[in-house]
Amino acid sequence: MKVGERHYHTIWLNEDGRSVDIIDQRWLPHEFRVVTLKSVDDVAVAIRDMWVRGAPLIGVTAAYGVALAMASDSSDASLDTVWETLHETRPTAINLRWALDAMREFLRKLPEGERADTAYRRAAEIAEEDVDLNRSIGMNGLAVIREIAARKKHGEPVNILTHCNAGWLATVDYGTATAPIYLATEEGIPVHVYVDETRPRNQGAQLTAWELNGHGVPHTLIVDNAGGHLMQHGDIDMVIVGTDRTTANGDVCNKIGTYLKALAAKDNNVPFYVALPSPTIDWTVHDGVREIPIEERSADEVTFVQGRGLDGSIATVRVSPDGSPAANPAFDVTPARLITGLITERGIAEASPSGLKALFPERR
Repeated sequence: MKVGERHYHTIWLNEDGRSVDIIDQRWLPHEFRVVTLKSVDDVAVAIRDMWVRGAPLIGVTAAYGVALAMASDSSDASLDTVWETLHETRPTAINLRWALDAMREFLRKLPEGERADTAYRRAAEIAEEDVDLNRSIGMNGLAVIREIAARKKHGEPVNILTHCNAGWLATVDYGTATAPIYLATEEGIPVHVYVDETRPRNQGAQLTAWELNGHGVPHTLIVDNAGGHLMQHGDIDMVIVGTDRTTANGDVCNKIGTYLKALAAKDNNVPFYVALPSPTIDWTVHDGVREIPIEERSADEVTFVQGRGLDGSIATVRVSPDGSPAANPAFDVTPARLITGLITERGIAEASPSGLKALFPERR
């Protein structure tokens, strides 16, 4: 996608051929900053402190973290250490473990002297694979938007509700939930996106709205609790969200608040879709509510908020009384029964074991 007149991925190899550049998302939408990661410790901080966000991008960043480790020490012990170091950064997003497993298993078979260069090539391949997966997700989701648009009268837009950021900033490019929206826009289908602010990190307000604005997609920012109201009044044609982990039976773990949107959609007969690349599927888990570890993040994310003041400066301010404790579960689980369909790179699956295995028969 473009920032100004320049096309960007969210992560790329620095011109020195070793370091890795990322868009530092902590400062968006007010400032666009690029940061260079030079070590495994840099990568761990970038993932843990949400300089990069979104399950697919976290996975790609971890893959490059392995490459940085191999450039310094290509031993088996180093492979195991970087796996442990990066795996501990974010417990919920399955793409992190998937990418680390893929890199370690691939490199373990090679002589130590070949690992460094090969690690960078494999990380770049994983990044490009993510772009291809997301474009395919976009094409499959575009079919749903086309179908809804065909039922509209007088060229009215397809009204889509999103939650959190499942855009190109959460991936290498295109995004998951936003990929169909971007492709629909490019095709000339009128769409309008209602963007949940997504407390407490405000990824909708700060990231999704910034993306859509830059791509020229009509959108309206709403508070998280307005989604159900809009559905009751017929203002939402479909909901589309991303996911950090999808179970083998079709449960979906995504940013906190997704479950409530799914309940409201079910009650109002609004189609609720989840867009995901296959590395986000955890085939070892069958009950999302009981088996997926939910990351508990710092209470400061709830009690403080960052924004731009009237004087133009970026500041962090407290929004709660001193001394009031806060809880901050970062994700919730939406049961498969509430999901209309899972939009993958291979097509749209029913949210069920049979639905997923029909698209991924190698998992039978």
